[in-house]
Amino acid sequence: MNNTMAINLIFSATILIGQLTLAGENGYIVPRTEFGVPDLQGVWSIATQTNLERAEQYSGKLVITEEEALRIESRFLAFTEADSRPSDPDRDAPTAGNNVGGYNAFWMDPGERLAMINGEIRTSIVVDPSDGKLPYSEQGRANFSAAMFSRNTYDGPEVRPLGERCVVGFGSTGGPPKLPVLYNNMTQIVQNRDYVMLMAEMNHDVRIIRLNSEFQSPPQEKWMGDSVGYYENETLVVETTNFHPQQNLRSSLDHRFYGSEQMKVVERFTRIANDTILYQFTVEDPQNYTQPWSGELPMNRSMEQMFEYACHEGNYALPGILAGARTADIEGAGYALTDPD
Repeated sequence: MNNTMAINLIFSATILIGQLTLAGENGYIVPRTEFGVPDLQGVWSIATQTNLERAEQYSGKLVITEEEALRIESRFLAFTEADSRPSDPDRDAPTAGNNVGGYNAFWMDPGERLAMINGEIRTSIVVDPSDGKLPYSEQGRANFSAAMFSRNTYDGPEVRPLGERCVVGFGSTGGPPKLPVLYNNMTQIVQNRDYVMLMAEMNHDVRIIRLNSEFQSPPQEKWMGDSVGYYENETLVVETTNFHPQQNLRSSLDHRFYGSEQMKVVERFTRIANDTILYQFTVEDPQNYTQPWSGELPMNRSMEQMFEYACHEGNYALPGILAGARTADIEGAGYALTDPD
């Protein structure tokens, strides 16, 4: 071996060592990008049966046994199998008490398993407060109820939810914080020296995170907020505020919360295994909550590809919904307004 080859081997080994580092007590070696930061790139799924808030059936327990989890997950599997059966084309839905619904099981992918973090099967994404409930203030609860109530009005497109209007994805799939939805729960992460891109499959919502930067001044209220980030040891930390006022209500499945434009969300992305990123977040919003609240969720690597989410193309939902409301007006039936509480 000549000197040049030896030098090249040493140089290559130095780069390899520089791209790897220990993360946490489990000794996992985190891969590094070519510019020396933890490599979070790839496609990751946040699909899970674990809800944002803890249901009463868990009696306040954050962690349950595998046997308990299997019983819960089997009920969802039974529902999916029933929904996948061929329907009777001769059925009389109104008299039979059936509803054609918006989706059949083919379209749904909310996750089949409860979230598992550090070997623990979790009953809620919220971990603080310890009861797994959102710590709404009296005003915050009133704001949430009023926003949910407005979802049952049909005067025009502006009062309909953002996902229905194809503005941003349903719920909080693009974040922050990122929460599961009915389907399209994957996120692609791309990194370079100055930016991190988070692209949610739902409605192809993209957040461009500026690294080692400041919030825009004067502030601009953006869809999904204004995000800045930095690396703290093995973790990507992202801080976001200045949200668009129409994005105050985030609602999908049992992942629902209300936040003001001044809400601040701090997210932490830590790769803890080749196939897992630990996603943690804290929400601060004194206008609506009595204290900050925090959650945890695994982002699991997916080998599936991301597909285009063609929302506006062929979208008959919004004109159909409004046309139905106008028909009800003409017929004098109106439409029912129901308070969610």
